Amino acid sequence: MKVSKLLLATNNAKKVEEIRNLLPHSFDLLTLKDVNFIQEIPETTGTIPGNSMQKAKFVFDRTGLNCLSDDSGLLVTALDGAPGVDSAHYAGLPPDNEKNIDLLLEKLKDVDDRRAKFITVLTLILDGEAYQFEGVLSGEINRGRKGLNGFGYDPVFIPDGESRTFAEMESSEKNAISHRANALKKLSQFIADKSLG
Repeated sequence: MKVSKLLLATNNAKKVEEIRNLLPHSFDLLTLKDVNFIQEIPETTGTIPGNSMQKAKFVFDRTGLNCLSDDSGLLVTALDGAPGVDSAHYAGLPPDNEKNIDLLLEKLKDVDDRRAKFITVLTLILDGEAYQFEGVLSGEINRGRKGLNGFGYDPVFIPDGESRTFAEMESSEKNAISHRANALKKLSQFIADKSLG
C-alpha cells in the first residue's frame, strides 16, 4: 500500500515548513487550510504523547484522511520539567512566544543549572491505525536571546555540542539535529520498512 496524501494536523506554519523539509518528497502533504478544516483542535490530556494522539485522532475522525500530528515541549531540569506540555502557552493565553521566553528567562535568572531538552512526539494515523515516534534533543538555556531564525524557544536553546542557539542556525543546520528531525527520521524509517512512501 502506498500513502501519497498526508494531512498535517497543525495550524503552525513553521512546523508545516519544517516537516515538509524533513519528510520524504514522495508525500503530498496537505495542511488543514487545504481541506478547509477550521475546528479548534483540543490539547487537553496533560502529556505530550497524549496531546499528539488526541490531535491526530480528532482530525482523522473528522476528515477520514491519513494524518500526522506533532506535539512538542521544552523540559527544563531546574524547573522540574516545566514548561513541558504547556510550552506553547507558558505565559498564558493567547500563546505568545516572546512572553514565554521572558517568563522562562525570569525563572532562570539566578539559576546556574541551565540543562534542558526538547521532546517531540509525532502521531501518524494510517487507515485508522495510530503509530507514535519520539525525538529528543538535549541542550541548555542561554541567559538571553540570540539569533533571528526559527520559532518558539529557538532564540534561547543551545543544543549539546553547539555554541549557537537554534535561532542562530540556518534551518538546514537545525533540521539536521532537532528533536523534530529525530522523530521524523524514525517515521521515515517506519515508512521505508513498510514500503509506504
